[in-house]
Amino acid sequence: MDIITGFFGLVEDLTWGWALIPMLVVFGVFITVMTGFVQVRFFKRMFRVLFAKNQTGDPNAISAREALLVSVGGRVGGGNIAGVAVAITLGGPGAVFWMWAIAVIGMATSLVESTLAQLYKRSNGDGTYQGGPAGYIIYGLGAKHKWLAVVYAVCLMLAFAFGFNAFQGNTFAGAVYDSLGVERVWSGIGLAIITGFIVYGGIRRIAKVADVIIPIMAFIYIGLTLLVILSNITEIPGVIWSIIANAFGLEEVVGGGFGAALAQGLRRGLFSNEAGLGSTPNVAATADVRHPISQGITQSFSVFIDTIVICTCTAFIILLSPVYQPGVEGIDGIVLTQQSLVSQVGEWSQYFLTFAILLFAFSSIIYNYYLGETALKVMTARPGALHVLRFAIVIVVFLGATAPGATAVFFFSDPLMGVLAVVNLTVILMLFPVALRILDDFRSQLKAGVERPVFEPTAFPDLDLDHSAWPHAQRVAGPNGRALAKA
Repeated sequence: MDIITGFFGLVEDLTWGWALIPMLVVFGVFITVMTGFVQVRFFKRMFRVLFAKNQTGDPNAISAREALLVSVGGRVGGGNIAGVAVAITLGGPGAVFWMWAIAVIGMATSLVESTLAQLYKRSNGDGTYQGGPAGYIIYGLGAKHKWLAVVYAVCLMLAFAFGFNAFQGNTFAGAVYDSLGVERVWSGIGLAIITGFIVYGGIRRIAKVADVIIPIMAFIYIGLTLLVILSNITEIPGVIWSIIANAFGLEEVVGGGFGAALAQGLRRGLFSNEAGLGSTPNVAATADVRHPISQGITQSFSVFIDTIVICTCTAFIILLSPVYQPGVEGIDGIVLTQQSLVSQVGEWSQYFLTFAILLFAFSSIIYNYYLGETALKVMTARPGALHVLRFAIVIVVFLGATAPGATAVFFFSDPLMGVLAVVNLTVILMLFPVALRILDDFRSQLKAGVERPVFEPTAFPDLDLDHSAWPHAQRVAGPNGRALAKA
C-alpha cells in the first residue's frame, strides 16, 4: 500500500506540483491572445443560453442550457465554499483576485476544449450525442491515438465516477449529520436510492434534474450573499481594495504575501472551474446546438458562473464577516464560511447553507456519474457494462456516505485528474489550428449578417466528422451547401 500511495504521490507532484498549473496558465494566455480575447468579444452572447430551449423539437435532445446547467452543477461544489475559504486563509484576500484572473483566462481554454468536443461529437441515433476529449483524440488525431483515449477514459472513470463520488457522498452525509443529526447510514441509503433513480435514467434525466436543481442552488446562495452585502454596503470599497492590494503585495496579511496570494488563487481557481482539465467537454458534446462555437461560448459562461459569481459570493461572505481574522488559521474551510454567514444574517442561515451544500454534492454526483458513463463507452460497447457501472456508482456513493474515513482511500483522484489535464491540454494544443478554423467560420457568418451561425460539416471535408450530428445544417443550408439564411 505504501508503494501504491507513493506512486500516486509522485504522479501528483509531477502534474499538479510541476507541470499542470504552468501549462494551464501559459496555454490559457496563448489561447486568449490567439483567439483575439474571444471570452470578451462573445461575452454578451453567453447570456442568451439562459433562455435557450430545445431547438429541434426532439424530446430526447439536450439543449445548450441543460448542458450548461449539468456542467455548472459539476463545477460548483465544495471548492466554491470550502475551497475559497482555504484560499483566503492561506493566501489572504488577494487570492480572490488571482482566482478571478485564472477564471478569465480559463474561459478561453474552456471555449476551445468544448468547441472541439462539439465538433467531433457522434450521434447516438436517438436525438442525443456523445463526445469529449476521448472523441477528439480518436477522430481529431486519428485512430492510432486510441490508446491515449483509453488511458484518458480510465483515469476519468476512476477519478470522477468513483473517487470524487465517494467524496461527495461523504460530504452529503456529513452535512446532514452535522445540521440535522441524521445518522450517516440513513442519509447514505436515501442518497443511494435517489442516485440510482437518476443514473438509470441516463443523460436525458440527468439534464432534466439539473435544469431544476442548479438554478435553485445558485439563487439561494446568491440571495444570501446579497443580504450580507446590503447589510455591509459601506464596507464594500474597503474589501475590494484589500483584495487588490493584497494581490499585488501592497498589503501583507499572511505569510508569503504576494506569492501566497498568487499560488493559492491560481490553484484553488483551477480546482474550482476545471477549465482545461477535460471534464466538462464530455457534457458539452451532448448539447444540440447550431454551431460548435455556440456550445464553446456556453461552457465558457459556466466558468464565469462558477468562479466570478459563486466563488465571489463566498469571498464576500467571509471578508465582510468579523469571524475572518487575517493570518489566523484556527478556523478554515466550510466552518469559516458557515460561521461567517451565521454572524451576518443569523443562525437560520446555516440551514440554508446546509441545503446548498446538499444540492452542490448531489449535482456533482450525477455529473461525475455521467463522466464515468462517457468513459465506459470509450472502453467497451457491451450493454451489460453500463448496468454494472450504474450499480457500482450507487454502492460507491453509499460507502462514501456511511464511512467517515472512506475519503482517505480515494487518494488517487487528484493525481489522476492531473494526468487527465496534462493529456487534454496537450491534445487541444495539437488541435488548436482546427479550433481556429471553426472560430473563423463562426465569425465569418456573423460578419455576413447571420445572427445565429449554423455549422455545415461538408465545408470541412478533411475532418473526420459525423454529419448526422448536425441536423440544423440540413434544414437551413443554401444551394451551395453553406448555411446562408438568418435562422
